[in-house]
Amino acid sequence: MAGWCTIESDPGLFTELIAKFGVKGVQVEECYDLDSFDKIKPVYGLIFLFKWQTEKGSPRPVVEQPIPGLYFATQMISDACATQAILSILLNRPEIDVGPVLRNFRDFTMDFAPDDRGMALTNSIEIRNAHNEFKRPEPFVVESKKNSSDGEDAFHFITYIPHNGFLYELDGLQRGPVLLGECDLTNWLDKVKPHIEERIAKYSQSEIRFNLLGLIANRKEIYLKRIAELQVKQSIQSSPEANGDSMDTSADNSGSIAAEIAELQANITEEDEKFKRWKVENIRRKHNYVPFVFHLMKMLAEKDALNGLVSKAVEKWEMNKKSAVKS
Repeated sequence: MAGWCTIESDPGLFTELIAKFGVKGVQVEECYDLDSFDKIKPVYGLIFLFKWQTEKGSPRPVVEQPIPGLYFATQMISDACATQAILSILLNRPEIDVGPVLRNFRDFTMDFAPDDRGMALTNSIEIRNAHNEFKRPEPFVVESKKNSSDGEDAFHFITYIPHNGFLYELDGLQRGPVLLGECDLTNWLDKVKPHIEERIAKYSQSEIRFNLLGLIANRKEIYLKRIAELQVKQSIQSSPEANGDSMDTSADNSGSIAAEIAELQANITEEDEKFKRWKVENIRRKHNYVPFVFHLMKMLAEKDALNGLVSKAVEKWEMNKKSAVKS
């Protein structure tokens, strides 16, 4: 059976991966400030990446008995944790159109125990193949790295979601969901802030590598829907019946509507450019450049130009090294 590859924590990668699952109407955005999510609601869930370490102190309030409607799966293979974190949101938010592949998977495994769900996920060909499309090419395998993971940092993905009036942390390495308290769909982002800040504070003296991603509604679709609403409103206001009451008020309203539509159209252009950039980055991320570099080096050597370029590179490196020492 084919294994699972490690993938980057990147909004463009996650967005394309989710689309490959067959999910519609969502995208992933990176969060640099939790307050920034207030501008792009609805937020369906958060994915947090951090350096894993053995937790100390009081045990977490894990709920081991089944929670009605909440999908939790045990993580059975480490390299699948990114996809498992994504699925922990998708399979727990019924308002998301997850498509036939994930819908059938959820329906088939909903009555399974968490361990069995984890095994089913590990063995899902459709989900694993979509995940592995983002494998980075590794043309050179260092023997020491292949045989040992000593000294390598282990990073882990977990998920935060609201569910039926409560806030949960879903971590496949735990024995069940971690109950964080009560919440609703309007305040859960405020409720989750102190829990994320507390986790970050544990590492503040020695670790700064964190990543927080939000799975949100597709922004372009929201903008298009709002434009359609404004155009209907604009059409009503321009009718003779509406203009008969107050021409000045109608003109002011029409101007504000036109301004909002222009702003939304600009936002749509930004979204289109962002998705184009993500597509290019994902192509480059998966492409193997080694054959190109190999043939380039070979051609330079045949033209007797390689030694000169190497000498210039060494000289530049030594100059930079001296400059660094002086500063």
